Amino acid sequence: MPDLADDLALALRLADAADAQSRARFRAADLRIETKPDRTPVTDGDRAVERAIREILAAERPDDAILGEEYGGDRAPGRQWIVDPIDGTTNFLRGQPVWGSLIALAVDGEPVVGVASAPALGRRWWGARGQGAWAADLPAGEPTRLAVSGVRRLEDAFISYNAIQGWDDAGRLDALLALTRGSWRSRALGDFWAYVLVAEGQLDLAGEHDLKVYDIAALVPIVLEAGGRFTDLAGGEGPWQGTALATNGLLHDEVLAVLDSHPADPAR
Repeated sequence: MPDLADDLALALRLADAADAQSRARFRAADLRIETKPDRTPVTDGDRAVERAIREILAAERPDDAILGEEYGGDRAPGRQWIVDPIDGTTNFLRGQPVWGSLIALAVDGEPVVGVASAPALGRRWWGARGQGAWAADLPAGEPTRLAVSGVRRLEDAFISYNAIQGWDDAGRLDALLALTRGSWRSRALGDFWAYVLVAEGQLDLAGEHDLKVYDIAALVPIVLEAGGRFTDLAGGEGPWQGTALATNGLLHDEVLAVLDSHPADPAR
């Protein structure tokens, strides 16, 4: 793996550009909202952020591939930037502050650099292979190194599952109920936020269904470099399978065993 310091520095500059665009449109009276063919919302803020990121990458990394939520792209070998311009668009358009820009660099499909920037929360998280995971308050707080929790038993764990509907639509509601019943506390913290809280040690696990690669690619290096583990809900590595499970590592096998013991409902 090459030295990633320059790529991480670029990713952080991309996040600065993204924040400038998204701040300008957050709670704007003239915010433009459309519904995409997949019935998910998109705003002019989403598109402005992705355009700004793509313009910088075209100038500074012209040979790298790009995959973004709003302007497309396919999985590519070699170096590829994976961008969710505003993760949590529903929150963004409703004026809620839990949203952020997710920027990842993948090498041969494996995320090795990740930045999650949440200007409305005043917080940014980042990580790169071999360089640790970090967070800082915006605009210029002192970075602090992240570390996952030391909780070793599911019965002591604080977990997040994002949304009941996603688990129900996948036929995994019984699995979710087993997880929540077996845990200490559960919350439906959505989008990127649950995963960075795992990296900070404030949550012990987060998992969900119905994901695209741009929803989670940037979060993988952050969780891993904080000492956690990140797979899909079946234990497969990588961000391409459409589900996610991030834990402090200590709980991962126990959680996978609970999920495995409650297979999907074939009627869903």
